[in-house]
Amino acid sequence: MGAQVMNDTPKLNTVFGNNEVEIRPAGSWTASQAADLEKLLERADPPAPKVKSIRLDLSGIRELDTFGAWLLERMTRRAEKSGYAVATVGVDDRFAGLIDEIHSVNRGIPVQQKRQNPILSRLDQIGRFAVGLLQELLIFLQTLGELGAVIVKVLLHPRRLRLTSLVYQTYRVGWQAIPIVVLITFLIGAIIAQQGIFHFRKFGAESYVVDMVGILVLREIGVLIVSIMVAGRSGSAYTAELGSMKMREEIDALSTMGLDPAEVLVLPRVAALVIALPILTFIGSMAALYGGGLIAWLYGGMSPAIFMARLHDAVSVTHFEVGMIKSPFMALVIGIVACSEGLRVKGSAESLGRQTTASVVKSIFLVIVLDGLFAVFFASIGM
Repeated sequence: MGAQVMNDTPKLNTVFGNNEVEIRPAGSWTASQAADLEKLLERADPPAPKVKSIRLDLSGIRELDTFGAWLLERMTRRAEKSGYAVATVGVDDRFAGLIDEIHSVNRGIPVQQKRQNPILSRLDQIGRFAVGLLQELLIFLQTLGELGAVIVKVLLHPRRLRLTSLVYQTYRVGWQAIPIVVLITFLIGAIIAQQGIFHFRKFGAESYVVDMVGILVLREIGVLIVSIMVAGRSGSAYTAELGSMKMREEIDALSTMGLDPAEVLVLPRVAALVIALPILTFIGSMAALYGGGLIAWLYGGMSPAIFMARLHDAVSVTHFEVGMIKSPFMALVIGIVACSEGLRVKGSAESLGRQTTASVVKSIFLVIVLDGLFAVFFASIGM
């Protein structure tokens, strides 16, 4: 028994010749001897300066597994990389297949990519970007078309509308969002008023702060800030919910049961946004005006009565209408983007995170673009 243990102890003997060195591994080269094998390789004597070739004699190896074979292969490749000619001899028939298999691993020559023309490369990037935009537009239009078809079905058969889901979604995206919307819009209105008073005071035109806050909040900032907040809060939630259902194959189950996912899942969510966003826009605009009036009173010395009188003269119903008209369209865009991105989720958590991020980014981008288009449109018709 003691002799057997001695024979299984890994060894690495080196015999130097004139122009050649012979390496004779022996014993058990297996994973159970990993610590001893690593020490053997670290203490291995480097070849003499005149040595040009290495002879690897494996006849003394009694046991060999993948770990040991890879250590021998690593030693061989290191010698070849240093410029030595390596010849392997004495391979037992039991280990020949394993040695050959390890020897062929990662032997492929990496394919060198041809250097492309920078102009053609840039044109290729532009083309791929344009195709990607076209695909995104087609997906948006497809979801919009499906939603339109579902709305027609519901109008023809009102009982198909899932009123419970609609009320619940309106409660989630509307009522529960009021505190954060009021807080953020109040602070933004206060900041706009403070900065306006600080700079207008240099010209003795502090009263024009009321005009700036009123028109800016009612026409642009109110609906824009609320839409961005809803896109980040509710749009991301829609994408995550539908994406999780897609991962668990619940949407496929709905289709199998003969139910339309657009009717059951998409319509209540988009309709809830269209209902809730104008209400949130109104509440947010009022909070911003209140914040601006409070700062004008505390920081600018303008009494609330003067602020309200000036606001009544500066702001017309048209400014309020402009902001309120934008809100349903922005809600529609947010809802369609959020639901379409959720339905595009694949079967991994990485895909869910990627589509949720894409949903928020695309929603905010489209909201800002839509606001710019509305600004041009209302300016052209004199509103």
